[in-house]
Amino acid sequence: MNQTPSVLPNDEHNMTLVSNVHPPDWKNPEPAPRYNLVVIGAGTAGLVTAAGAVGLGAKVALVERHLMGGDCLNAGCVPSKSVIRASRVFADVRDAHLFGVRVPEGYTVDFPAVMERMRRLRAQISFQDSAARFQKLGVDVFMGEAHFSGRDTVEVAGKTLRFKKAVVATGTHAVHPPIEGLAEAGFLTNETVFSLTQRPRRLAVIGGGPIGCELAQAFQRLGCEVVLFHRHRHVLNREDSDAAEILQQTFIREGIQMVLESDLKQVMPTDKGKQIQFASKGQEGEVIVDEILAGAGRVPNVEGLNLEVVGVEYDNRNGVIVNDRLQTTNPRIYAAGDICMRYKFTHAADAAARIVIQNALFLGRKKLSTLTIPWCTYTDPEIAHVGLSEHDAQEQKIPLDVFFKPLREVDRAIADGEEEGFVKVLARKGTDKILGATIVARHAGEMISEITLAMVGNLGLGTIATVIHSYPTQAEAIKHVADAYNRTRLTPFIKTLFTRWLAWRR
Repeated sequence: MNQTPSVLPNDEHNMTLVSNVHPPDWKNPEPAPRYNLVVIGAGTAGLVTAAGAVGLGAKVALVERHLMGGDCLNAGCVPSKSVIRASRVFADVRDAHLFGVRVPEGYTVDFPAVMERMRRLRAQISFQDSAARFQKLGVDVFMGEAHFSGRDTVEVAGKTLRFKKAVVATGTHAVHPPIEGLAEAGFLTNETVFSLTQRPRRLAVIGGGPIGCELAQAFQRLGCEVVLFHRHRHVLNREDSDAAEILQQTFIREGIQMVLESDLKQVMPTDKGKQIQFASKGQEGEVIVDEILAGAGRVPNVEGLNLEVVGVEYDNRNGVIVNDRLQTTNPRIYAAGDICMRYKFTHAADAAARIVIQNALFLGRKKLSTLTIPWCTYTDPEIAHVGLSEHDAQEQKIPLDVFFKPLREVDRAIADGEEEGFVKVLARKGTDKILGATIVARHAGEMISEITLAMVGNLGLGTIATVIHSYPTQAEAIKHVADAYNRTRLTPFIKTLFTRWLAWRR
C-alpha cells in the first residue's frame, strides 16, 4: 500500500511538493518482464542513474519509499540555501551603514515569511525530481518499501521486479547524539528544522561541522540566540585551519555563543525551556534553550533491504561496501551516493551515478578514485576546498609549495567590503602541478571551479597565469597566486642572465 509521507506544515507549498515527489494517488505500473537496471532510492544518485540509463535506451525501474529528490531537495541543499540566502540579506541590511547606506531603525526579520519563501521555492524546484517527470522520461516509478527477494528480484508493494543489474542508492538519515534525556526533551535535525514556522528565541546547535555551522549562522542572523556546541577545539576541524579560524572569528563577532571542547551530559525539560548540562575545558555549565538542533551524525539506510539475501556486504556505520568501480560484493549490484561514499555531497552522488551507468550497463571500468571532488561550506564567508590539504600532504609526506593571496590585497574584495578571506593553492614542490586548494570568500563555491577544472585538465599554475581574468573580480586572486608561482621561477641565476641580456640590448 502506498502511504503518503506528511511534510509539515500542511500548506499549499508542501502539498505541491508531496504531489510531485510522492503523489498520494500514485499507481505503481505493472512491472516489465525484466529490467536492465532496478534502482532503489530516488535521491540524487538514484535519479541521475535512472534518468541517464533510460536516456541511453535501458529499461529502468526506480523505487522510492519516501520522497523523491532525497535529502538534497527535501531537507538539505534546497531548503538550507534558501534560508541562508535570506540570512545574507539580513547581514547586508545590518552592515549597510558601512557602505554609506542609511537603513531606518526598526527593521526586522519576518521569520514565518522566510520559511514560507523556502517552502515555495522547494515546491517550485520539486517538479524536476517528480514522479510524473521521470515517468515521462520512460522510467517505471514504484512507490513503496523495497527489498531483495532473490538473486535477481526486488519486491516492492506486492510486485516483483526482475533485474539484470541493480543499484542501491538509499542514502543516509540523521541520528541524534547519545545524550541522556535528549530524545525525551525533543530535538530537531536537518530533516525537521525546515518545518519550523515560528522562530525559536533560543537555539542550541550540536555539532560544528558544515551543517551545524551553516545553520547556526543562518538562524543567528534570523534572530535566534544561538549556542553552538562542538567537541573539538575549532569549528570545521576537518577544514584548513586558517579558513576555520576566519569563520570562528566571524561567529564571535556575530554573537554566536560557542562552547568548544564540549561534552554534553544531559538534557532536561524545565518550565523555562530545555536545560542542557555540559562540560567544557574542565568547567561544568548549563544553558536553557527553546529548541535543540542536532547537526551531527548520519547513518546509512540499509535496514529492510535484505542485502544478506543477495550477498551484499555492509556495516551500520559506513553503509554498503563497494570497490573502486562502485560494485558491491555482489558483482550484479552497484551502489552510489551517501549509502556507500565518504564524500556525502549532492555533486559527488551525481558524479558517482554517471560511473555506475557506464560500469553497470556498458562493462565500463570507470573508477571513483579518479574523480576530483570539490566541496563548499555555505557559511558567510564560504569555505571551498578541492584536492589535498596541507595536513593530508604532511601525512603522505608529499613536499609542497604553498601559494597564498589574502583578499585584503585584491581590489574587488576591498571594493565589496569582503576582505576577510584568501586563496591558497598547494603545488608539488618545485613544479606548478596543483595538488589542492582552499578558498575563503563570500562566493568561494563559485570560484573553486576554476581550480577544479585546472586539476581535472592537468593544467598547472603556469597555465592559469596566462589566463586573462576580468578586472576587477575577486577571482583575480587565483591569477595572483599563479603569478606568485611564476615569480619562483625567476631564480637569481635567471635574473642575472636577464640583467646581462637587457644591458647588452641598451
